[in-house]
Amino acid sequence: MSRGGAVAFAAAFRGVGIDAEACPDSDDRTLELGSRHTSGEECLPARVTLGDFLKVIEQPGFAPERTAFFMPTADGPCRFGQYAPYLRSVLRDLALDDVMVLAPSSRDGYQGLGFQVNELMRNAGRALVCADILRRMLHRVRPYEIKTGDADAVHNRAITSVERVLERPRVALEARMRQLEAAMLAARGEFRQVAARYSRRRLLIGVVGEIYCRLTPFTNEAIIRKIERLGGECVLAPIVEWVLYTNVEHQKRLKQQGRALSGAMVAAKIADYLQHRDERRLYRIFKTDFAGHEEPPIRAVLRLSQPYLPHTGALGEMTLSVGKAVFHYRQGCDGVIDVSPFTCMNGIVTEAIYPRMSTDLDDMPIRNFFFDGARGARANFERDLSIFIELARSYQSRKKVQRVYPPGFA
Repeated sequence: MSRGGAVAFAAAFRGVGIDAEACPDSDDRTLELGSRHTSGEECLPARVTLGDFLKVIEQPGFAPERTAFFMPTADGPCRFGQYAPYLRSVLRDLALDDVMVLAPSSRDGYQGLGFQVNELMRNAGRALVCADILRRMLHRVRPYEIKTGDADAVHNRAITSVERVLERPRVALEARMRQLEAAMLAARGEFRQVAARYSRRRLLIGVVGEIYCRLTPFTNEAIIRKIERLGGECVLAPIVEWVLYTNVEHQKRLKQQGRALSGAMVAAKIADYLQHRDERRLYRIFKTDFAGHEEPPIRAVLRLSQPYLPHTGALGEMTLSVGKAVFHYRQGCDGVIDVSPFTCMNGIVTEAIYPRMSTDLDDMPIRNFFFDGARGARANFERDLSIFIELARSYQSRKKVQRVYPPGFA
């Protein structure tokens, strides 16, 4: 879920002595292998993740007995909960039973990792926060850069710096945090040095939706870059939003089980507190840069979803997307795009709700885009995206809620 996120996450594993690396980037071979072992009814992320793991198997020197694939799982209506069992089934069919599938669950907030779980969870959480921040800075700077590629180069160097900090063995948690803060401070300085012309005429588009598809350019036809070329700037829902949401759900389940006063609840609240504290420390470095781009608390997102899709009755990205769309309206965005795989329940449900929401939100344009990996649909997608951008431009001229701009915008 984003190249930077995967690289940093793998580095967190190496930091506790586990040899780990991100899968190769997805490509046409990914889809070929994934489609070969699926029926065609699975959603796009299922095919892509399976195809990427099968590409690893093709690499020279692949050793099944020394390999584990990391594929978390989750409850709720999403088919994501079936990815790990299906991956195991495909591996059995290929006589690769020796390959382990490591599948921690959202049911306990992904605590079931076992080996050095506390240190690993803290560093993995920090890895994802750093990736989220650096991606947000990339999306804030790149639309305005004078020389194409400058912002991407800074982002890539920053991810490498974070990776180097996270992969160092035997570093105390607080010392590693200070090293991460230093790396992020240096990245902030580099982003600020990118030659750019910041203009208030650009549209601000909120991007929500299914977590894998929205964060993986290969699965969404590089929609962020296309929006930028059409005159927009994007605020993309982060990875850590999901982690913090699973913390809320874990505590909700404990209460439903009559365990509101239990050791498990104390552990859940402590983990949630520490994750929020780490997140605040890292975001604080970019406070000025993210003026008008602040990430709302997860419970605020859930409160905003309440009139349309309350999280007490709905699960998964659908309630987060609805709540975040309302937040983007209040943030002064000029439109919201929901990115989902074709046939995704989250996207189907939100598509039914958005017309009413749009009416309530001064007719702010909200549009679902579905992706199935078929390259032949590209022309229609680009046409529809251009139409959406024109609607957003019209809304920009009449909207009631104005955005806040970071320093430097003219």
